Amino acid sequence: MGKQKKKRTVAIALLGPVLDNGKGEKRWDRWRPSVALCQHEDLAVDRFELLFQPRFTKLAYQVTEDIQHTSPETEVVPRMIDFADPWDFEEVYGALHDFGHSYTFNPDEEEYFVHITTGTHVAQICLFLLTESRCFPAKLIQTSPPKKETGGSGSYAVIDLDLSKYDKIAMRFRKEQADDVSFLKSGIETRNAAFNELIERIERVAMHSHEPILLMGPTGAGKSNLARRIYELKKTRRQIGGSFVEVNCATIRGDGAMSTLFGHKKGAFTGALQDREGLLRAADGGMLFLDEIGELGLDEQAMLLRAIEEKTFFPYGSDKEVESDFQLICGTNRDLLEGVRKGCFREDLLSRINLWTFRLPGLKDRLEDIEPNLQYELDRFAEKAGAHVAFNKEAREAFLRFATSTEARWSANFRDLNAAITRMATLAGGGRIRREDVEEELLRLKLGWTDDSESQDGKILEEILGADAAAELDRFDRVQLSDVLRVCREAKSLSDAGRILFSESRKSKKIANDADRLRKYLARFNLSWDGIQ
Repeated sequence: MGKQKKKRTVAIALLGPVLDNGKGEKRWDRWRPSVALCQHEDLAVDRFELLFQPRFTKLAYQVTEDIQHTSPETEVVPRMIDFADPWDFEEVYGALHDFGHSYTFNPDEEEYFVHITTGTHVAQICLFLLTESRCFPAKLIQTSPPKKETGGSGSYAVIDLDLSKYDKIAMRFRKEQADDVSFLKSGIETRNAAFNELIERIERVAMHSHEPILLMGPTGAGKSNLARRIYELKKTRRQIGGSFVEVNCATIRGDGAMSTLFGHKKGAFTGALQDREGLLRAADGGMLFLDEIGELGLDEQAMLLRAIEEKTFFPYGSDKEVESDFQLICGTNRDLLEGVRKGCFREDLLSRINLWTFRLPGLKDRLEDIEPNLQYELDRFAEKAGAHVAFNKEAREAFLRFATSTEARWSANFRDLNAAITRMATLAGGGRIRREDVEEELLRLKLGWTDDSESQDGKILEEILGADAAAELDRFDRVQLSDVLRVCREAKSLSDAGRILFSESRKSKKIANDADRLRKYLARFNLSWDGIQ
């Protein structure tokens, strides 16, 4: 194999009207960055692309002659680029961008260095951005003047923009991301791998996107808390400056919804005694969290879509537009796609807000996270009540044993957990939650879930069988069938549902026939897997 051919070195630099200037023979006594760059013995510059503004043409050709005088092997190519105001970011960036796109780069044979010592700070920033984005396939090079006692061409440093090569920087980035993820989880070291991965994805999106985010999941799964944490994280990172504005769309209807969200003019409707700003306007520069967005009316959905896309809207009863630029996070426990099919949710709005959609799991899908959340809930109680409360060992074990069992429904998810901890901590004597406190709370939870489950049982049976057929079922069948249907709705496949329903009895069988057993059970009620789904 032949020896690899050495690449030619090409420097790209913007003429510095101040630093590169100098008159007569005295100019050789000054350190001039563009000239000095070609004077280093260990950096042979084969070609020097000198960019200059038309009004500095004379200086450009003077610098060209001086480089050729001190470094005869360097070919200097003066290139005129036109921008009038060197402090106008848009103008400077546009001129340099045009140069980069018109220039013929040949990375296979040439190695490029962009000199960022000369020019205004605006120009230096533009050169950095164009190099970082690979518009210029180059490395950055920075030069410094010599120390007075040493003289000479000074020094230079090559800046490689591949930050992964800098261990300390990469380590800081990794730690910063880990801190952000921990912040979004309220500092709770969760043990559920899927949830940890979900939060990591949300962190990446939150830090790099201003587009709407849709948080899906059952009531009490933590959508509101996560939305607020996203806001606080972005504000800490100075990505957002305004307020966090939250509204539950299930609590507003009709004229009240329009007024609450978009504001109104005095006299717009009966009772409108004065102008009202509205929550969208209040969120300008900040974040708007619309919880239960699936409950929003179609008229409000249409106005919201326009506000998201155009950043403008009309307050109720006004013919004058107002502006508001906000980050939008939406929350829902509904199937919005089903809402589109039924005509109660706009398809165009859904397509606009579901660019980043994340489904938060319920507590029953994160049972391993109940234990780390216990201390978090106790800390929250201590902050509000000003009193420190803890479990004794026996009480803690008893609560966790029940909380992670199949007997615990956690139908309201973390709201149930928070309520349970709050009640036990409030009633605890001497700041200790005892076994008796736990047993009393477990009884309360079971009674509440029984009422809830009976209501839910009736709903799912009527939805799938119809009201008349559901009413004809024996109580035994109602309880059993509703549980089976609930598992089927949540499972990914017939086999998956069968494994859950027959988890104990299948252990004694040589051949697992879960899917067939479930299929035959459903057939007793003239039901099929596809029909249930």
